[in-house]
Amino acid sequence: QVQLVESGGGLVQAGGSLRLSCTASGRTFSLSYSMAWFRQAPGKEREFVAAVRWSGGRTYRADSADSVKGRFTIYRDSVANTVSLQMNSLKPEDTAIYYCAADANIRVGITDREYDYWGQGTQVTVSS
Repeated sequence: QVQLVESGGGLVQAGGSLRLSCTASGRTFSLSYSMAWFRQAPGKEREFVAAVRWSGGRTYRADSADSVKGRFTIYRDSVANTVSLQMNSLKPEDTAIYYCAADANIRVGITDREYDYWGQGTQVTVSS
């Protein structure tokens, strides 16, 4: 089993920044797990934000949704078992609950149904 705990959400004005963090723990968690961030706005489906996916060995590849490219950056600290999401130039449309996810499948993609483990979510609200 893997446990994921997010932190760092809050209220910020448009144009501001926030940094989300997710710490993974559990007997089976390892460097080979891929980790990702998804978000869900009220009345909308959960959508992919960014991921750091294991490619083998100590190699990872980072991906992000077009809607956040150039504004959000995902980081992974493999020593601390954390993944962070630095969010800059925030817009009101970024308002959502942000979820951390993890999966052991090396071929995991960027759809939420592919991820086995989820955090409880953290609220991000961007005011205009």
